[in-house]
Amino acid sequence: MAEVIRVFSGGAAQALVGQLRERFAAETGCAIEASFGAVGAMKDKLLAGEACDVLILTDSLIAQLAAQAQVVAGSARPLGVVKTGIALKEGAAPVIVDSPQALKTALLAASGVYFPDPHKATAGIHFMKVLRSLDLEGALGGRLHPFPNGAAAMGQMARATGDHLIGCTQVTEILFAQGVQLVGLLPKEFELATVYTAAVCNRAANPAAAAALVALLAGTDAAPIRAAVGFEPG
Repeated sequence: MAEVIRVFSGGAAQALVGQLRERFAAETGCAIEASFGAVGAMKDKLLAGEACDVLILTDSLIAQLAAQAQVVAGSARPLGVVKTGIALKEGAAPVIVDSPQALKTALLAASGVYFPDPHKATAGIHFMKVLRSLDLEGALGGRLHPFPNGAAAMGQMARATGDHLIGCTQVTEILFAQGVQLVGLLPKEFELATVYTAAVCNRAANPAAAAALVALLAGTDAAPIRAAVGFEPG
């Protein structure tokens, strides 16, 4: 049986990890067992003592965990920048979201608004700030549908019935989800560009294999894959 490398990752990197699973197995003989979700939830799992070999979280969270000696010193490697975008159901007529007023108009016209956890997910926390800036939190009321992570939010939006559904999460999660389409980034005034970083957990059962996975994810050879799934150079 192949040795398992356990990964705790923000949802932003789900497609990237998926694209590199087979190559990692071929190169190391190890399988990847990954948990994806809101970065805050992944940090909580780590601090609760669950087995983990590799972390893929926001750069700021990795820095915090490094300061707490939760990751191997010098093991962190940036993967790139992920921006936050607006999604519609696949096949829906495009909407304009390139200015604060245009975004407000699109959100007010929506029958449902889908987004990740407003307390533990990077994009969800930010999106709630955007809604408050636009004075929309109260106006949208029951039309707001938060989910534990961006993948869950996009999946539910894809399955939901009705017209004029709109979602907000990180671009990588929108591109990864079936049944939804990316229609644009948040307006410049509300832009969220998040650096994601991979690092070896200090409790890694196989530090060498964990370091090999970090190197593969962040390496030059994987640059076209990172770009295809929505990561931009830092």
